[in-house]
Amino acid sequence: MQVLDATHGRDILEELVEVIVDNRQYLSDVDGAIGDGDHGINMAKGFRLCGESIAGQSLSLSKALGTLATTLMGSIGGSMGPLYGSLFMGMAKSVKDKTVLDAKDFGDMLADGREALEQISDAKVGDKCLLDTLVPAIERYRDAVEGGDDFPHALQALRNGAQYGRDSTFDLEAKIGRAARLGERSCGHLDAGAVSCCLLLSRLADSTEHRLEKAAA
Repeated sequence: MQVLDATHGRDILEELVEVIVDNRQYLSDVDGAIGDGDHGINMAKGFRLCGESIAGQSLSLSKALGTLATTLMGSIGGSMGPLYGSLFMGMAKSVKDKTVLDAKDFGDMLADGREALEQISDAKVGDKCLLDTLVPAIERYRDAVEGGDDFPHALQALRNGAQYGRDSTFDLEAKIGRAARLGERSCGHLDAGAVSCCLLLSRLADSTEHRLEKAAA
């Protein structure tokens, strides 16, 4: 059985920071089609500030995710700060006392993050939002684990579910947020939150898979 050493928090978080900062313009371009066009700017600001605050530190995964959550809540305007902040805080609390994570623990962490997010939002799958990425990604991951797949294959299911969810927003009509004012004209465009969520989940899967090791006997 393979597990993730939960002491690699800073390294994993730095890779999440990297993927958002590197895609700053892309995320703003996606958002600009039906929104304010500042999603990439705001996300990159929050993630960059977090990256700067943890430089040189040795952090558990829980501590790293908690730091990210509080930074995003305090630095990103609009709804994304609270939404992503709640997601990562829920994940942080889920693994607070764990030194290693097996595939089930990882799935529980994702599910607890989703639950924390849903506690502060009335959004649901189909509203053209980040949940359209998050929910199918988590469901496919957990289905893989419950079906007997190993950790790496479950992580691939997470990536596949995230990409499916992201792409599903193209044909959806926005029901929440600024894009909802456009009605049917919001169709034919990806949702920026769904895109950033896909980037984050995919990079989290990559970072985790690269650090998997055999569980101690």
